[in-house]
Amino acid sequence: MSAATEPTRVDDAELADLVSSGAATLALPLTAAQVDRLVAYVRLIQRWSATYNLTAIRDPRDMVTQHILDCLAAAAALFRRRGNATGERLLDVGSGAGLPGIVIGVVAPEREVVCVDSVGKKTAFITHAAGTLGVKNVTALHQRVETLVESRFDVVASRAFSSLQDFVAATRHLLEERGTWMAMKGKAPHAELEGLKGLTFHVEPLAVPGLNADRCIVWIQPLDLGASARL
Repeated sequence: MSAATEPTRVDDAELADLVSSGAATLALPLTAAQVDRLVAYVRLIQRWSATYNLTAIRDPRDMVTQHILDCLAAAAALFRRRGNATGERLLDVGSGAGLPGIVIGVVAPEREVVCVDSVGKKTAFITHAAGTLGVKNVTALHQRVETLVESRFDVVASRAFSSLQDFVAATRHLLEERGTWMAMKGKAPHAELEGLKGLTFHVEPLAVPGLNADRCIVWIQPLDLGASARL
């Protein structure tokens, strides 16, 4: 293999430093064990992507920035909005490699996280990763979310899953009465926001450490909630 095509070699200590320094920038304190789990998660994505193409990103440092820190920024926003919320249930729709579900599961062990995806190899990876990492509050379901029959969730999240209208329509039956949709996006999707009827929303910009790109979360709730529960 030529030097030009040789995979980038990065040791775990460098990745751990990227994770911990990024989390500190986000004011999201992590334990050493949580940092180690997130680094081990990056290594699992690396290995499985060689066969299953879980991500187009190959450099593990870029995986940390574009996947782990991106999801940690969302986790920090979730904590600001809903606190630690022991016992809350979060559904990660179209979870792919477990993003953001596994990352949230690692940093919020008091939450139950269910990852759903219609692609079997992806849910197989999530199940394997959760077991390998010892993240006991994360489970994976191989199913289309439209047909999912589950107890309702306090937070229904997605990371570039679909348009906001389609996301809400596909998951409305899964949202608790006072629950919140949490849609991770790049630039604020103004055209999609105009199509949200009967809903209230708030766009929260995110700054991901080391990433020079627009990121935001669109928080969405039904309009018929009491005033104290609205965004």
